[in-house]
Formats: sequence, structure tokens, C-alpha cells
Amino acid sequence: MRLLVIYLTIVALAASAAVNADPDVSETYQTLVDGDGNISLPQEFRRTWGFLGTWSIAKADVKPSSEASGHGAAGLHNVYVQPNAITAYRKTGEFPDGTVLIKELLKATTGSMTTGTVSWAQEVEGWFVMVKDRHNRFPNHPLWGDGWGWVLFNADAPNEAVTSNYKIECTGCHIPARQDDWIYVQGYPVLRTE
Repeated sequence: MRLLVIYLTIVALAASAAVNADPDVSETYQTLVDGDGNISLPQEFRRTWGFLGTWSIAKADVKPSSEASGHGAAGLHNVYVQPNAITAYRKTGEFPDGTVLIKELLKATTGSMTTGTVSWAQEVEGWFVMVKDRHNRFPNHPLWGDGWGWVLFNADAPNEAVTSNYKIECTGCHIPARQDDWIYVQGYPVLRTE
């Protein structure tokens, strides 16, 4: 009987820990972030992760590749996140610890189609990756701070971080989104609970 009580207590504690754990944190910090805080680019994210949205980077002087009129886009940024992070965000309005956001940077081509002037993605230029860190795991690492790990990878070297200091190279672009945990959430309709 005593063994049964001990067993049931262990099962109850494990279930409680699973319910209270942040989604994906153990996977993130076991597979994508090493013990020194170095971040790796996740594999297969386009096939298995949630698609948050696309940002179009306008360029006034883009020359269309055909007789198209209009300016078009110089680049497109597709953003992905783990599916569990989308579910958690819809419930709490916050990204859970261990959330990984990947912004895939793509060159764009502009041309004329039956629908008008359009821009579409071409080759990948690189990936900007952010990892949510609610526990300040790497306080002295230059790529970690303000609640996130920040890193950029170029397409020609996807295993080598090109970012050396997030405060100098990353936060400048994110200052307008500081009140939203540094993320431009308005561009991601999938996060809305409506």
C-alpha cells in the first residue's frame, strides 16, 4: 500500500509539473541553445512550425522585371514559431519561455501578372532568430538580454552567427515594439483570439 501511495504521489507531481511548465522550453534549451548560450538555427521549421505572417519591405526604386508599374517589394520576411507558442500566446497574450521566433529574410522579385504588379519571394538571404528567456539564463552573453536571445545567420553560413552584440545590432529595429515584448505582434493575425 505504501508503494502505491508513493507511486501516485510521483505521478501527481509529474502531472502538475507538466501542466505548469512553459511549452517547448525543455526542447528549446536542450536542442537549440547550448550551455554557453549559443543559438542554433532550427531545421525543418517551414514544414512543422506555425506561420505567423509576412512583412513586405518596400523599396521605392525597385525596377520591375517586366512591364509592371508600381514599386514592389525589395524583400519579404516570413516569420515562424513553434505551434505550442501560438496556442499559449492566444491564452495569455505572452510568448512562453523557450519560444523561438524565426524571421526568414528573402529577396523579392517584382513583375506584372494578371492581378497587377506583384512581388514574390526568391532566394533566402538569412534568418533572424529570437529565443524567449524569462529566466535571464545568460546574463553576461552579448546576444542575450531584454528577455530574449538574438542572433542573425546568413544564408551562405547557416551555422555561424553573424551577430556579436544584440544591443548594438538588434534592438534598434525593435524599439517601436518594446512595449509588446520587442515583437511586432500586430503583423501576426494568427495570434489573435477572435
